[in-house]
Amino acid sequence: MASAMVMTIDEEKVDDAVLALLWLTLHDERRAWKGFDWDALDRLHHKGLILDPKGKAKSVVLTEEGLRRSESLFAELFARAPRQ
Repeated sequence: MASAMVMTIDEEKVDDAVLALLWLTLHDERRAWKGFDWDALDRLHHKGLILDPKGKAKSVVLTEEGLRRSESLFAELFARAPRQ
């Protein structure tokens, strides 16, 4: 059964989620697996958060700002509050 509702995608939220998940797959200090939507990776590149994702490498390199922001977003989106 098809949904009658048309969904508008907030690309900023998608980009934040992708950047946060890149932090989850970090290796070699600032490389992360690039198994995400190409449009999202391209937007992150244009925002200066990752180096150009095009190429044969299976990972992307996060910039200094991208590294800081990815860790912050990961904590914001996925960390549990401390138990009391």
